[in-house]
Amino acid sequence: MNNSLETILTNAGVYQYGCVNTSGIRFLQEVRGMCEANTCRQYGKTWACPPAIGTVEECRARVQQYEKMLVFSVKCDLEDSFDYEGMVEGGKRFKRICRAIHKAVSQELDDYLLLSNEGCDQCRECTYPDAPCRFPELTHGALEGYGILVSELAGQAGIRYINGANTVTYFGGLAYHEKA
Repeated sequence: MNNSLETILTNAGVYQYGCVNTSGIRFLQEVRGMCEANTCRQYGKTWACPPAIGTVEECRARVQQYEKMLVFSVKCDLEDSFDYEGMVEGGKRFKRICRAIHKAVSQELDDYLLLSNEGCDQCRECTYPDAPCRFPELTHGALEGYGILVSELAGQAGIRYINGANTVTYFGGLAYHEKA
């Protein structure tokens, strides 16, 4: 594993991380089906989610251009399991951490793919589908939107998917080329 990438994740405030080979990641139409059911209410509303990110097969090809993926999580403590405001704040914190990772990684790597959780928070209102994305370099596709079952990916990476009562955990992935 690349030590400078580990340092970036740690400095950004990541809770846990682990590395997987992209060839071992399963891409499932069933996971995309959850997007199509609009469970998170982002389907067809943002450049970071389906259908804007392409088919599951196109997403698989995009990820598997790279050999490795650092899977990372951010754990947020909640007042109780119904703390919706805490979940929203945790989601915002996770997006800030992803932006910090992107900024630091862009100084280290020429070519990588950063995936986040649902949606994008760069603009108050997304231009999708009427106009091009205003900040395509800052828009990170959603792991689930790519068809990746996050609980399975976390297990492959050796990190916990569930982190205890009164917590919510957000996940991202950094796909990159393994240097010789």
